[in-house]
Amino acid sequence: MWKGMIYKEWLKIRWFLLIYAGLGILAVIYTFIKVKHDITFSSPNGYWYFLLFMGGQYFSLIKFIPGIGALAVAIAQYFPETVSKRIKLTFHLPVNENKALLIMWLLGAGSLLISYLIQLLLFGGLSLIYFPSDIIVPALSSIVPWYLAGLACYNLTALIVLEPVWKYRVFYIVIAVLFLPLLLQSVLTDGFSPVNPFMTILVLFSSFSLLFSGYRFRKGEM
Repeated sequence: MWKGMIYKEWLKIRWFLLIYAGLGILAVIYTFIKVKHDITFSSPNGYWYFLLFMGGQYFSLIKFIPGIGALAVAIAQYFPETVSKRIKLTFHLPVNENKALLIMWLLGAGSLLISYLIQLLLFGGLSLIYFPSDIIVPALSSIVPWYLAGLACYNLTALIVLEPVWKYRVFYIVIAVLFLPLLLQSVLTDGFSPVNPFMTILVLFSSFSLLFSGYRFRKGEM
């Protein structure tokens, strides 16, 4: 039963996820093509000075990549469930409804997290070619909120799409509009470091929000 559910979810998101994963990798690679270009036409020391003392950010191209992928995967995964209320078929299976929703979330969010991890490892590895740790560590600390925003975008999009009651859906949209920009603010490199642990906990907590919409779907609320 569980294997069948996982396979069904994978069929819905596989192409969106694979295309996004490819685009994410290309974005990281292009970031370092640009870095190489900038270093070539200035100098390594001058470029490092620009990054360390003038607030330059060589990684800014990546900013919206995690959120775009999360939005596409969440819509691909959950929108079909709202067509003719197909999600109710899942709730009629001989499995716990909340566990079924969590399986759906784990497949979608887990796939995104694997893609995010690949991008971060590639980013860190390519950074080692050009920069010392004094530049790389703050850079990684600065892009972590963008990937947290991606996971939060997935959670909130799933919540909004699956929500059957419009007044709650509008409320969740307002929350998304207010919360996501907090993780995407333009700040100095490493500026998010003090709040990264708190933001991580908050985003992980939002992972259970899907259960609220699932509950109203089970009860037939409109």
